[in-house]
Amino acid sequence: MSLEQFVSSEPFTFGVELEMQIVNRHDYDLTKAASDVLRLVAKESHPGEIKPEMTESMIELSTDICHKHSDAVTQLRRVRDVLVTAAEQLNVGLCGGGTHAFQRWNERTIYDAPRFHFLSELYGYLAKQFTVFGQHVHIGCPDPDSALYLLHAMSRYIPHFIALSASSPYVQGVDTGFQSARLNSVFAFPLSGRAPFVLKWSDFETYFDKMVKTGVVESMKDFYWDIRPKPGFGTIEVRVMDTPLTVDRAAAIACYIQSLARYLLTERPFDLSEDDYLVYTFNRFEACRFGLEGAYVDPQTGERCTLAQHITDTLKTIAPHAAALEAEAACEEIRQIAAGGTNDAQWLRQVEVDAKSLNETVRQQCLRWAT
Repeated sequence: MSLEQFVSSEPFTFGVELEMQIVNRHDYDLTKAASDVLRLVAKESHPGEIKPEMTESMIELSTDICHKHSDAVTQLRRVRDVLVTAAEQLNVGLCGGGTHAFQRWNERTIYDAPRFHFLSELYGYLAKQFTVFGQHVHIGCPDPDSALYLLHAMSRYIPHFIALSASSPYVQGVDTGFQSARLNSVFAFPLSGRAPFVLKWSDFETYFDKMVKTGVVESMKDFYWDIRPKPGFGTIEVRVMDTPLTVDRAAAIACYIQSLARYLLTERPFDLSEDDYLVYTFNRFEACRFGLEGAYVDPQTGERCTLAQHITDTLKTIAPHAAALEAEAACEEIRQIAAGGTNDAQWLRQVEVDAKSLNETVRQQCLRWAT
């Protein structure tokens, strides 16, 4: 099987995907209701798509192609409202968050679709443990070589996206000490991590053909990289974010990524090299473990600062690009998150401290998602 052709798309257009938790309204544990939710929403008009995911306790929503921040906010709110209405009819709840606070992986049911059953047989218990919830953002690219440049240039900002979206401090009833524990589950898969360092699409095609010959992969879907090209869409797909607790925050993070993409592809500020990845895993870990307070090491200079400071400095650099894209409101929200040093993971921990109950914490996640 050869790699599908890269379809050029309008630069800096974007799309958002969000994986959602479906919970019962008794104790707010995950529940099997994806099929029923899909049946109800199929009757409703809405932007984008609403699709099943790996287990019956999760569902994925997506936008149509967006050009600016207001597009994403409008679309995400509309899809959210359709889903919330369906959930209310079924007496279940929906919420964001990268992990469910206390669910048990062995209680999950694989969604009845051929690909999900194939993945379950291939990965065993990891498939059910993959009941984690992420935000993916696609960014339009004019040609495949630009997509590869953007992928590798964007990689240095992966810790930003992790820290800003972090919303998975709890796993199976335990505070992990991480702000994004979700990515530890993703890392268990053999084709996770980072893409190979190639900057020409012809070289990437050669790499893909070699991987196909090994029998390990059949399509780009088999790669769980932090950022991967999506040639059929003409995009790169950023995949490291936890699902935020609100659609407005998801839209803000998406437009921060969009503004960064315009800066990176318009100004081409970096001479990229494999050495840029020397600090990649360290920076990624710091973001997962400590969030905005984590350390960030510049891959070229070796200078060190907090992630919050690096985000603040980056916002100043990309401000003209945010203005050109009408993303100022989104970037202002990002600035406030960095300045306050408070993300969704910290909000969840504070709710748990006040309520002394993870069940109540999930209930409040549902309330926050619905408004």
